[in-house]
Amino acid sequence: MAGVDYFTETGWMAFFSGTETEVGRQRGVEAWHPTTGAALIVDPDRGALRPVTDFEDFSHLERVHRIAGVVPGGGWRAHWEDEGGAPLTQPVLAWLISSQGGATPVTVEPNGDTDCSGIADRLLAPGQELR
Repeated sequence: MAGVDYFTETGWMAFFSGTETEVGRQRGVEAWHPTTGAALIVDPDRGALRPVTDFEDFSHLERVHRIAGVVPGGGWRAHWEDEGGAPLTQPVLAWLISSQGGATPVTVEPNGDTDCSGIADRLLAPGQELR
């Protein structure tokens, strides 16, 4: 699904182009180095925070949504058409509230996976039917 909204606690995401052994990826910026000001991300191999500039494939930083809160889905559903044009409706598990006041639905797929996506064509209130 395209149109995924990124949320981090700091409001910044680091993007990497990939290496011969690792595909391109993104990681949330966890903090800023107190002396150099470099963005810090978790290095799962070392189990420590590392500056993004330590990674040879570091590409760039982007400003993203900053999480201000989470509220229950309350029976809402998100509706859109999938890539093949078939209608798709999924329950909203929760709403991620950004520091700018926006609300993005977190939907639940039939297999139980969750998706944070702001691309729904319609949001259906509890009890509302698709017409």
